[in-house]
Amino acid sequence: MKKTLITLATSTALLASGAASAATEFNVVHLTSPDSYNHQSLLVFKNHLETRSNGELKVNIYGSGQLCGSGKECIAGVQAGMFDYFPTTVSEIAYYWKPAESFDLPYLLPNDRVAECVYGDDEFMADVRSNVIKKAPNVRLMMVANSGGWRNFATTKKPIKAPADVEGMKIRTVPAKVQQDLVKELNGSPTPIAWPEVYTALSTGVAEGTKNGIVDIIQSRFHESLDYLTLDGHAYMGGAWVMSDMKFKSLSPELKRVVLDAIKAQQQYLNSYPKHNEYASYETFKQANGKIYNPTPAEKDAFKAATKPVIDNWAANANAEGKEWLERFQNQIKTCEADIETSYKLTM
Repeated sequence: MKKTLITLATSTALLASGAASAATEFNVVHLTSPDSYNHQSLLVFKNHLETRSNGELKVNIYGSGQLCGSGKECIAGVQAGMFDYFPTTVSEIAYYWKPAESFDLPYLLPNDRVAECVYGDDEFMADVRSNVIKKAPNVRLMMVANSGGWRNFATTKKPIKAPADVEGMKIRTVPAKVQQDLVKELNGSPTPIAWPEVYTALSTGVAEGTKNGIVDIIQSRFHESLDYLTLDGHAYMGGAWVMSDMKFKSLSPELKRVVLDAIKAQQQYLNSYPKHNEYASYETFKQANGKIYNPTPAEKDAFKAATKPVIDNWAANANAEGKEWLERFQNQIKTCEADIETSYKLTM
């Protein structure tokens, strides 16, 4: 009897081992901490894949830059088939497919509802996806979701209430040309600084300001140096999530549906995260003696007018494809605005 039980236990263990090895593994990388919204959203993704697939899919998450140290390095890993899923940005997608840069131009997207409508349009996103994968083989764009709210001007020494206030200020930017051109157009000094070095740059005066959302500011403790925040909302922080096309295409139709549903659930989490955390973040900023300024519509129009040359210059220097996609992006925004306006009329 004892021998039989041992044999049964051994057989069960072997079967379990075989089932585990048969699972298709998704190796996911990201550059932020386990407390970040990217990591937390990946727990939504992991839970959905593993439970809805009955163990056929398994997700391994490697955060904090464990396996790759920059966006370009991580995307290269996806291209090579080393990694299966990675959160980059719209501006980094533009390194491969130039027209995506137009999505980052200042003040085009007016609010969350319009941005979520634009990036939630399946036909629009399918065309973006097909163009990205042509320029970056094996990099399949799965979604664009909110990655921390809206870029606003935040400064250490003086508030920004009008375009002229930016003049001469050293403003930290991401490496993206559009974001640097925005600061230049306002006669500021764009200062590209890697994310891990921003805290020190602000505390030592290497940068006198930055362009971030309030949730990121608080999570990264930038408010310890920043005294002023202007809610001008010049750029939507679109997180572009890319997957190995080979990995996705290797799945059965049923498992592809599981993955797509998991990504939709993850997108819902990411889009809601800044809204859920903004109030507490603003309160934390104010408790640290930070001052928040919300521009009037007229003042915001002044920022739009002052930075319109960034859009005009981009369009003037773009090729035919770039011009076409800028126009399509703007038309998609207008369509979404019209649909939202209609919804107001139907529900009032």
